[in-house]
Amino acid sequence: MFDNILARYNNKGSFTFSPNEILESKCNAPTNQNGVYLIYQVEDDNEILLYIGSSGQFRNGVMSVRKSGLGGMKDRLVNGHHPKFGKIGRKKAFPNQMNKQNIDKIKIYWWVTWDNNQKDIPTKVEGQLKQIYEDKYLKSPPWHR
Repeated sequence: MFDNILARYNNKGSFTFSPNEILESKCNAPTNQNGVYLIYQVEDDNEILLYIGSSGQFRNGVMSVRKSGLGGMKDRLVNGHHPKFGKIGRKKAFPNQMNKQNIDKIKIYWWVTWDNNQKDIPTKVEGQLKQIYEDKYLKSPPWHR
């Protein structure tokens, strides 16, 4: 569904996470770069999109990388607050929510959209991905507000 947008980003990765694991240990997203990420529920051989997100702020012509905690996209995924689940970091919010919904595993795909080769603002790419999803399903992914 998103290949036409995401195919141009070569710096990418993914990892799986289960509620009994430590998110910080599993997360392989970069600590010094920005981009977008998609979170899927893994059910048998199917993946169901739960959330579309981004890391990185573009202000006054400057792209800023998260410096606190673990840094970059990794810190956003591990310590960032998830809007729908309150003011607790994802390292606690994800296992809590997964247990509530009986989700055994999620898979997180990430793409760096701003580096020496690409200069795509992460929030803009995130907006494009959300628009594609909402045009197709007429609603936001389940873990959005």
